[in-house]
Amino acid sequence: MLVLRVAVITSGKENNKNGFDGQNFLLKILPSSPPRRGRPPARLAIVVFPKDSRGPPEYKNPMKQEKPTIFFGTDHAGYKLKEALKGFLSKQGYSIKDFGAFSEESVDYPDFISPVAKAVAKNPSGSRGIILGGSGQGEAITANRVKGVRAAVFYGGPEKIIILSREHNDANILSLGARFVAEKQAQKAVKLWLETPFPGEERHKRRIKKIDGL
Repeated sequence: MLVLRVAVITSGKENNKNGFDGQNFLLKILPSSPPRRGRPPARLAIVVFPKDSRGPPEYKNPMKQEKPTIFFGTDHAGYKLKEALKGFLSKQGYSIKDFGAFSEESVDYPDFISPVAKAVAKNPSGSRGIILGGSGQGEAITANRVKGVRAAVFYGGPEKIIILSREHNDANILSLGARFVAEKQAQKAVKLWLETPFPGEERHKRRIKKIDGL
Protein backbone atom coordinates (compact mmCIF):
# COMPACT_ATOMS: atom_id res chain seq x y z
CA MET A 1 0.00 0.00 0.00
CA LEU A 2 1.14 3.56 -0.70
CA VAL A 3 0.16 6.62 1.34
CA LEU A 4 -0.33 9.48 -1.10
CA ARG A 5 -1.80 12.29 0.96
CA VAL A 6 -3.51 13.44 4.13
CA ALA A 7 -7.07 14.69 3.59
CA VAL A 8 -9.11 17.05 5.74
CA ILE A 9 -12.55 15.67 6.57
CA THR A 10 -15.37 18.07 7.51
CA SER A 11 -18.92 16.98 8.23
CA GLY A 12 -18.12 13.48 6.97
CA LYS A 13 -16.94 14.65 3.52
CA GLU A 14 -13.50 15.21 2.12
CA ASN A 15 -12.67 18.91 1.90
CA ASN A 16 -10.52 19.03 -1.25
CA LYS A 17 -10.77 19.45 -5.03
CA ASN A 18 -9.26 16.16 -6.11
CA GLY A 19 -12.00 13.61 -5.48
CA PHE A 20 -11.62 9.87 -5.20
CA ASP A 21 -11.41 7.18 -7.87
CA GLY A 22 -13.30 4.58 -5.86
CA GLN A 23 -10.19 2.45 -5.27
CA ASN A 24 -8.97 4.16 -2.13
CA PHE A 25 -9.89 3.73 1.47
CA LEU A 26 -9.17 5.50 4.73
CA LEU A 27 -6.41 3.90 6.77
CA LYS A 28 -6.96 6.00 9.88
CA ILE A 29 -9.14 8.90 10.93
CA LEU A 30 -7.68 11.09 13.65
CA PRO A 31 -9.79 12.65 16.43
CA SER A 32 -11.88 15.69 15.53
CA SER A 33 -10.39 19.12 16.10
CA PRO A 34 -12.43 21.67 18.11
CA PRO A 35 -14.84 23.69 15.93
CA ARG A 36 -13.67 27.17 14.97
CA ARG A 37 -15.83 30.23 14.51
CA GLY A 38 -18.23 29.53 11.65
CA ARG A 39 -16.53 26.22 10.76
CA PRO A 40 -17.51 22.59 11.50
CA PRO A 41 -15.18 20.24 13.39
CA ALA A 42 -12.42 18.83 11.20
CA ARG A 43 -10.70 15.46 11.19
CA LEU A 44 -7.52 14.38 9.42
CA ALA A 45 -7.64 11.15 7.45
CA ILE A 46 -4.73 9.37 5.79
CA VAL A 47 -5.80 8.27 2.32
CA VAL A 48 -4.21 5.09 1.02
CA PHE A 49 -4.16 3.74 -2.54
CA PRO A 50 -3.21 0.21 -3.57
CA LYS A 51 0.04 -0.02 -5.54
CA ASP A 52 -1.83 -0.90 -8.72
CA SER A 53 -4.24 2.02 -8.36
CA ARG A 54 -3.75 5.14 -10.42
CA GLY A 55 -5.40 7.25 -7.73
CA PRO A 56 -7.09 10.54 -8.61
CA PRO A 57 -6.27 11.89 -12.11
CA GLU A 58 -4.16 14.71 -10.64
CA TYR A 59 -1.75 12.29 -8.99
CA LYS A 60 1.03 10.23 -10.51
CA ASN A 61 1.82 6.99 -8.75
CA PRO A 62 5.55 7.13 -7.90
CA MET A 63 5.70 3.39 -8.54
CA LYS A 64 4.78 4.02 -12.18
CA GLN A 65 6.88 7.09 -13.02
CA GLU A 66 9.60 6.67 -15.63
CA LYS A 67 13.14 7.65 -14.73
CA PRO A 68 14.80 10.42 -16.74
CA THR A 69 17.53 9.75 -19.26
CA ILE A 70 20.91 10.75 -17.85
CA PHE A 71 23.34 12.57 -20.15
CA PHE A 72 27.01 12.40 -19.14
CA GLY A 73 29.89 14.63 -20.12
CA THR A 74 33.36 15.16 -18.70
CA ASP A 75 36.93 16.14 -19.37
CA HIS A 76 39.94 13.90 -18.72
CA ALA A 77 39.95 14.68 -14.98
CA GLY A 78 36.47 13.26 -14.49
CA TYR A 79 36.74 10.27 -16.81
CA LYS A 80 37.19 7.56 -14.15
CA LEU A 81 34.43 8.91 -11.92
CA LYS A 82 32.11 9.24 -14.92
CA GLU A 83 32.59 5.59 -15.77
CA ALA A 84 31.90 4.57 -12.18
CA LEU A 85 28.73 6.68 -12.01
CA LYS A 86 27.47 5.31 -15.31
CA GLY A 87 27.64 1.77 -13.94
CA PHE A 88 26.05 2.85 -10.67
CA LEU A 89 23.07 4.54 -12.34
CA SER A 90 22.61 1.79 -14.92
CA LYS A 91 22.05 -0.63 -12.05
CA GLN A 92 19.46 1.82 -10.67
CA GLY A 93 17.49 1.50 -13.90
CA TYR A 94 18.44 4.77 -15.60
CA SER A 95 19.05 5.07 -19.33
CA ILE A 96 22.49 6.53 -20.03
CA LYS A 97 23.86 8.62 -22.90
CA ASP A 98 27.60 9.35 -22.77
CA PHE A 99 29.00 12.32 -24.70
CA GLY A 100 32.59 11.68 -23.57
CA ALA A 101 35.41 12.14 -22.93
CA PHE A 102 36.32 8.51 -23.47
CA SER A 103 39.82 8.40 -21.99
CA GLU A 104 42.14 10.24 -19.61
CA GLU A 105 43.90 11.96 -22.49
CA SER A 106 43.90 15.74 -21.99
CA VAL A 107 40.92 17.44 -23.69
CA ASP A 108 39.01 20.74 -23.65
CA TYR A 109 35.92 20.33 -21.49
CA PRO A 110 33.57 22.62 -23.49
CA ASP A 111 33.67 20.08 -26.33
CA PHE A 112 32.02 17.46 -24.10
CA ILE A 113 29.91 19.61 -21.78
CA SER A 114 28.11 21.62 -24.44
CA PRO A 115 26.40 18.54 -26.01
CA VAL A 116 25.08 17.52 -22.58
CA ALA A 117 23.64 20.96 -21.93
CA LYS A 118 21.97 21.11 -25.34
CA ALA A 119 20.50 17.63 -24.90
CA VAL A 120 19.01 18.51 -21.51
CA ALA A 121 17.62 21.80 -22.82
CA LYS A 122 15.98 19.94 -25.69
CA ASN A 123 14.29 17.42 -23.36
CA PRO A 124 13.83 19.25 -20.02
CA SER A 125 11.07 17.03 -18.65
CA GLY A 126 12.62 13.67 -19.53
CA SER A 127 16.31 14.09 -18.87
CA ARG A 128 19.00 15.28 -16.48
CA GLY A 129 22.69 15.93 -17.00
CA ILE A 130 25.72 14.95 -14.95
CA ILE A 131 28.96 16.65 -15.90
CA LEU A 132 32.39 16.30 -14.36
CA GLY A 133 35.73 18.06 -14.26
CA GLY A 134 38.59 18.68 -11.88
CA SER A 135 36.58 21.19 -9.85
CA GLY A 136 33.33 21.17 -11.80
CA GLN A 137 33.38 24.97 -12.01
CA GLY A 138 34.31 25.47 -15.66
CA GLU A 139 31.92 22.71 -16.65
CA ALA A 140 29.02 24.41 -14.87
CA ILE A 141 29.90 27.76 -16.45
CA THR A 142 29.89 26.13 -19.89
CA ALA A 143 26.57 24.35 -19.33
CA ASN A 144 24.88 27.48 -18.02
CA ARG A 145 25.57 29.28 -21.30
CA VAL A 146 22.80 27.16 -22.84
CA LYS A 147 19.32 28.65 -22.42
CA GLY A 148 17.10 26.54 -20.19
CA VAL A 149 19.98 24.89 -18.35
CA ARG A 150 20.45 25.31 -14.60
CA ALA A 151 23.69 23.63 -13.56
CA ALA A 152 24.65 23.36 -9.90
CA VAL A 153 28.14 22.56 -8.62
CA PHE A 154 29.03 20.04 -5.94
CA TYR A 155 32.56 19.19 -4.82
CA GLY A 156 31.91 18.01 -1.29
CA GLY A 157 30.44 19.65 1.79
CA PRO A 158 26.91 19.66 3.21
CA GLU A 159 24.42 17.52 1.28
CA LYS A 160 21.82 20.22 1.90
CA ILE A 161 23.41 22.09 -1.04
CA ILE A 162 22.31 19.26 -3.35
CA ILE A 163 18.77 19.29 -1.98
CA LEU A 164 18.46 23.07 -2.31
CA SER A 165 19.69 22.97 -5.90
CA ARG A 166 16.60 20.91 -6.71
CA GLU A 167 14.03 22.34 -4.31
CA HIS A 168 14.86 26.01 -4.91
CA ASN A 169 16.54 26.11 -8.35
CA ASP A 170 15.12 23.07 -10.17
CA ALA A 171 18.70 22.31 -11.27
CA ASN A 172 18.70 20.00 -14.28
CA ILE A 173 22.45 19.45 -14.47
CA LEU A 174 24.78 18.49 -11.63
CA SER A 175 28.44 19.40 -12.05
CA LEU A 176 30.84 17.34 -9.92
CA GLY A 177 34.40 18.22 -8.94
CA ALA A 178 36.04 14.86 -9.53
CA ARG A 179 39.29 15.81 -7.76
CA PHE A 180 37.42 16.63 -4.56
CA VAL A 181 34.67 13.98 -4.37
CA ALA A 182 35.31 10.27 -3.73
CA GLU A 183 33.35 7.66 -5.66
CA LYS A 184 31.03 6.68 -2.80
CA GLN A 185 30.34 10.30 -1.96
CA ALA A 186 29.60 11.04 -5.61
CA GLN A 187 27.20 8.10 -5.81
CA LYS A 188 25.35 9.31 -2.74
CA ALA A 189 25.23 12.87 -4.05
CA VAL A 190 23.94 11.85 -7.47
CA LYS A 191 21.28 9.56 -6.00
CA LEU A 192 20.08 12.28 -3.65
CA TRP A 193 20.01 14.85 -6.44
CA LEU A 194 18.06 12.62 -8.81
CA GLU A 195 15.53 11.63 -6.17
CA THR A 196 14.88 15.14 -4.83
CA PRO A 197 11.82 16.66 -6.55
CA PHE A 198 11.20 20.29 -7.37
CA PRO A 199 8.14 21.20 -5.27
CA GLY A 200 7.21 24.04 -7.60
CA GLU A 201 6.66 26.76 -5.01
CA GLU A 202 5.49 29.93 -6.69
CA ARG A 203 8.40 32.09 -5.47
CA HIS A 204 10.94 29.69 -6.94
CA LYS A 205 9.03 29.24 -10.19
CA ARG A 206 8.89 33.03 -10.55
CA ARG A 207 12.64 33.40 -10.04
CA ILE A 208 13.50 30.56 -12.40
CA LYS A 209 11.28 32.12 -15.06
CA LYS A 210 13.24 35.35 -14.72
CA ILE A 211 16.54 33.47 -15.10
CA ASP A 212 15.30 31.67 -18.20
CA GLY A 213 14.15 35.00 -19.62
CA LEU A 214 17.60 36.60 -19.50
